[in-house]
Amino acid sequence: MSFPLLSCLSVLVLLSTIGAPIPYAMIISAIVYLAVKGQDLGLAAEQIIQGLYDSFVILAIPLFIVAANFMNAGSISDRLTAFCLALVGRLRGGLGHVNVVLSLIFAGMSGSAVADIVGTGKMQIAMMIKDNRYPLGYAAAITAATSVIGPIIPPSIPMVLYSIVSDASIGYLFLGGVIPGLMMTAVMMGLNSYMAHRLNVPLEEPVPLREIPRITFRAFPALLMPIILLGGIYGGATTPTEAAAIAAAYAFLVAAVFYRALNFATVRAVMHDSVRSSASVGLIIGSALIFNYIVASENIPAQVSALMKGVEISPLMFLLMLNVLFLVLGCFLDAATIILVILPVFIPTVKALGIDLVHFGIVAVVNCMIGLITPPYGVVLFVLNAITGIPLKTIIESMWPWLIVLIATLLVMIVFPETVLWLPRQFGYQGS
Repeated sequence: MSFPLLSCLSVLVLLSTIGAPIPYAMIISAIVYLAVKGQDLGLAAEQIIQGLYDSFVILAIPLFIVAANFMNAGSISDRLTAFCLALVGRLRGGLGHVNVVLSLIFAGMSGSAVADIVGTGKMQIAMMIKDNRYPLGYAAAITAATSVIGPIIPPSIPMVLYSIVSDASIGYLFLGGVIPGLMMTAVMMGLNSYMAHRLNVPLEEPVPLREIPRITFRAFPALLMPIILLGGIYGGATTPTEAAAIAAAYAFLVAAVFYRALNFATVRAVMHDSVRSSASVGLIIGSALIFNYIVASENIPAQVSALMKGVEISPLMFLLMLNVLFLVLGCFLDAATIILVILPVFIPTVKALGIDLVHFGIVAVVNCMIGLITPPYGVVLFVLNAITGIPLKTIIESMWPWLIVLIATLLVMIVFPETVLWLPRQFGYQGS
């Protein structure tokens, strides 16, 4: 390891240890690297600006954020909840099933686990704990766990980030996330059924069948959004970025015209929140771009590939080892940092071993999403604590069964690549 790289990593570890935000720590340590190496410090700004402005794909991220925020502001959460309650509320553990299915539907709008939690989390928990139907810890844990479906079912902001660093097709990545997202939904509904019987949760009052058409009609404009979004992409009418723009415009029209839930103050608040969220993501991307310049300068991917060539290892074993590493890193780092900084180091080796980039990307994104709910630093756990006031200890104590079933589902995806690749192949994906 060269002295400039050692200096860079030392500063990064030091700043992270004392609690500095990861993007700031990465940018400062990158500047230290350039200074120690005697390079122009302006390279840091140059790499960030060029990386951000040269990629049309990045524009999809703020547009998906705007779409999700308009949907949150447009009172659709209540309508979607009523629809899910009519659909699965009559089953044992009905409100838990509503929690899972609502996250599945919301996933087709937001592409973000945090957006899911902020949009529907507090309401779902309040419904579940009313009249002591469910324990508080259980309600919080299932709400946190189901939020990770958001970035797996398309659209997906983490998949957009992965596409940037790997050049894998966003369209095929979105398709590759559909079956894994449904698998995660199924296992969480299964666990919820088991836990509901174990906790002897009372049955909910079933929604009369004659009410279902009316409830469906009220939710229909929101349910139509994923169809418009994905239909445009896979029908060849739009690029993913253009589809994101259409989604944002459609979300605004639905919230403003159909649901009449927007006024000037609400629109202003939505745009303000969207700018803040987009700036946060942009800062992470920018810090990753300059850090990736350092990784390339030090020729780290080639060194990792050369090291792996000297080791007899099968693609499956490599994937298993790498996912263990990502699960550990996910306990301490946010998903965007892992995707933008850590993953690119291993992509040359992934290609050399003949591992499909779409399969690898979906597995990596699922892994990173599990990290969002993994103690001690799972971002979703902190967000849920902030918006509900539920102690972290209470959430974490009930989190483990959900982590176990999600990790088991991840293992199935690793061992059986067709769980990811079958649907993209139906749309012409060749892959490896």
